[in-house]
Amino acid sequence: MDYFFTEEQEMIRDLCRQIAEERIKPVRAELDEKEEFPHEIMKALAQADLFQIIIPEQYGGLGGGCLENCIAVEELSRACCGVSTSYAASFLGAYPMLLFGSEAQKEKYLPLIGSGEQLCAFALTESSSGSDAGSIKTEAVKDGDSYVLNGSKQWITNGGEAGVYTVVAITDRNKGARGATAFIVEADDPGFSIGKKEVKMGIRASATAELIFNDCRIPADRVLGKEGLGFVVAMRTFDKSRPGVGAQAVGVAQGALDEAASFARVRKQFGKPIITFQAVSHMLADMAVDVEAARALVYATARYIDSGAKDFSKVSAMAKVFPTDMAMRVTTNAVQVLGGHGYMREYPVEKMMRDAKILQIYEGTNQIQRNVIGQELNKEYGRSK
Repeated sequence: MDYFFTEEQEMIRDLCRQIAEERIKPVRAELDEKEEFPHEIMKALAQADLFQIIIPEQYGGLGGGCLENCIAVEELSRACCGVSTSYAASFLGAYPMLLFGSEAQKEKYLPLIGSGEQLCAFALTESSSGSDAGSIKTEAVKDGDSYVLNGSKQWITNGGEAGVYTVVAITDRNKGARGATAFIVEADDPGFSIGKKEVKMGIRASATAELIFNDCRIPADRVLGKEGLGFVVAMRTFDKSRPGVGAQAVGVAQGALDEAASFARVRKQFGKPIITFQAVSHMLADMAVDVEAARALVYATARYIDSGAKDFSKVSAMAKVFPTDMAMRVTTNAVQVLGGHGYMREYPVEKMMRDAKILQIYEGTNQIQRNVIGQELNKEYGRSK
């Protein structure tokens, strides 16, 4: 379908597709097998100026929005969701600075992130606080013109690879979620270290690690916004980033559909290509409908966000929950279409199925997304009476 992209958006799509075909596909299986971070691919993306997409022009970026981000992430995910996660996580870490950063913070960090010189990461989750973000334990205590952080963060994408981290910590425990504050932490800050690197089911080319803060001292001017805004920073960031997870889902599902349809045209049983069997062709048809419906939702949501709308929590959650559930369904069906071949690592669909699962979990589980949608519906219908 024609989604009426601008010339610049088409250039982003075509460039990402070229990098995906030439740089990612040839090594995706090896990266997955070795659980190896794609340093060279990140360099290639930086050289192509693709880390500049959402960075404003005054900080050396391209000044794009949510839609441009989704276009890029979808194309990279079509080849490898692990690589796209490493790329997109840098934007997740940058969004708090874009939304709440001071001018000095933006001038210092956004050019570094946009050039790809420094990867970024976002750190909210802890061992005892995933969906319950208000129960975080990591503390930050004001000490003169500094804050001292103590605690740990779990399952942080780009952990150990990023040079800049956005970290949410408690500054006033008596206020619950309203006592959380967001900070910028640099990789070489004293008292900050990387703990356990996780061994994962999918997206194995991305780095997922524990962050440890042991009397980590940072300047007070690293606060994002002001004290007590940490939970707001996190929620506003997720509202902006969730369509990007939807775009990942569209990409990995499209990649699985490509593989399944191509296989079904050449695989013969009973003397005929299996794509001619109604059972198989109907599976492929349902997969194609699912992918296109999810893509339309993601793009429409991204355009709505870029329009300057303020009330996009509900549609952002929709653009995450439907595509990611769809991706799990489509990748599972792709394995089924390939049969025994699909279960083997020689073919990429088993990897796509493993990769797709995390999309239903990170940046807010799909159960939490349904809570958000339901709460917003309650407000809307309450106002209409």
